[in-house]
Amino acid sequence: MLPDRAFAYIGADGRRRLPIHDEAHVRNALARFDRVAFPDDAARDHARRRLLQAAKRYGIVPVGFITGQLRSERSGRSPDFSTFPTGSVTFLLTDIEGSTILLRHLGDAYAPLLKDVRGIIRTAVRRAGGLKVDAHGDEFFAVFRRPASAVQAAVEIQRALDERTWPDDLPVRVRAGIHSGRPTLTEAGYVGLSVHTVARICSVAHGGQIVLSVQTKAAMGDAKPAEVRLRSLGRHHLAGLPKPESLFQADVKGRRTRFAPLRTSSE
Repeated sequence: MLPDRAFAYIGADGRRRLPIHDEAHVRNALARFDRVAFPDDAARDHARRRLLQAAKRYGIVPVGFITGQLRSERSGRSPDFSTFPTGSVTFLLTDIEGSTILLRHLGDAYAPLLKDVRGIIRTAVRRAGGLKVDAHGDEFFAVFRRPASAVQAAVEIQRALDERTWPDDLPVRVRAGIHSGRPTLTEAGYVGLSVHTVARICSVAHGGQIVLSVQTKAAMGDAKPAEVRLRSLGRHHLAGLPKPESLFQADVKGRRTRFAPLRTSSE
């Protein structure tokens, strides 16, 4: 009796899979995603986007995605995390704003646009000394040994996106969240509260905005990029976290600095 929109994937044979009509089914779909035999990468990416959008709608932090539990799009397996940094690290998570609108407008042309956006992000992360942890759907997750490097990468990403001309002159913007912590590194990737926190910070930002935690600000000290000024955004409740978080915006001369209030309640 459910409509087609209540499923993340409908096969060519009309079989509907991965129901996403409520929180329990979304969680189940996240766990079962890799068991579905998709006919091609395009079908997998489309289903993954719908699933991640449903997770956001129900306030679910898709840790399986962030830590690499969903299969790597490049190699079909998670990267070798044995060389990744441990101890105190800084995470950068980006997400394309309005991706559903872009997809509806561009149709098949959305795939090459997404590839270009990922290429811009990947290049900026690499130049700043970061490592890609995962990239699925519209999100890109990276880790850095130095917090200032994560901020620099975010600045370069936003600049490159601003300077690029996109199909039909559409605005293509990403929100960027940055957080520092001491997560646990496992064979499947990073786990811990810091992973949840960076996901929540990214989720409350707006396209073109760089938002970072007070932990990242403290870890940087005086080592922040010279072109960056940090502006307090106050304390905010982030869903699923035990206490309000003090958040800051990275302002860069020549870039937009005024945004709507963060998409969360404040204290």
